[in-house]
Amino acid sequence: MTAGDPAPAELFARESGTGPTVLLLHGLGGDHSIWTEVIEQLAPDLRVLAPDFRGHGRSSLPPQSTFSIEEFESDLLRLLAERTERSSHPVHVVGLSAGAFLALRLAHDHPGRVRSLVLVNGAAYCDPHTKEVVQSWQTAFREGGEEGLLLRLIKDLYDRDWAESHLDIVERMRRQFTEPKVGVVARWAEQLTRFDMRGQLARLRAPTLILQGMSDVVIDPSHGRFLRQSIPGSELRLYRETGHMMPIEKPRETADAIRDHVSKVEKATPSPPTT
Repeated sequence: MTAGDPAPAELFARESGTGPTVLLLHGLGGDHSIWTEVIEQLAPDLRVLAPDFRGHGRSSLPPQSTFSIEEFESDLLRLLAERTERSSHPVHVVGLSAGAFLALRLAHDHPGRVRSLVLVNGAAYCDPHTKEVVQSWQTAFREGGEEGLLLRLIKDLYDRDWAESHLDIVERMRRQFTEPKVGVVARWAEQLTRFDMRGQLARLRAPTLILQGMSDVVIDPSHGRFLRQSIPGSELRLYRETGHMMPIEKPRETADAIRDHVSKVEKATPSPPTT
């Protein structure tokens, strides 16, 4: 770390279960709690690590944080070194939305650390549509404050029918999106608008499963098909009546897909060398 660089973040991470390690990465403005029901279903068979990114949830926000992909990668590599038996042992990485962006970069930049990938409502790049959606959140907060942002998020993040039958999600999100959190979201969102891995996906070698909600209005479902066509050997599963927050809307289906994928990878290939 050079002078002026942000200090390492102290990441909170929920850890549960035993077996092959699965790293669960939340999206923009979220925290580990989006995976709560998924973790409960995975823990009997798998060891799960679900961190909060810097400035999110219970993790620290070091001064001068840039919210770059490289910064988040560094935080996660440090966490894995602390929490895995051997610092070079690869793990299965699952990412939602911006967490899927980060999962892709980890697999590309540090292939020896990533055993497999599960990309949930992810994309190879941040397209104009997603940029417009994020901009609408900023506008909603500027014009309507926290309540205006909350209403916009409910509309955009969840399948409409699901949200109407789960009104408790409003209070859940109201506790999360305070004004300081909105500032963090805005800073990370600015970095994410530059994300683009379209020319690098063909080099990925981690076995990859892509989960895509067909009612997602944040990341257009066409991105799932693009990822499938671009990542060698990848598999795509589409989910009807499912919005952007698949781990919350369909936790059982999400957990089943992750468990099946990890089991297939573990049975098909021996663990890579850990030297």
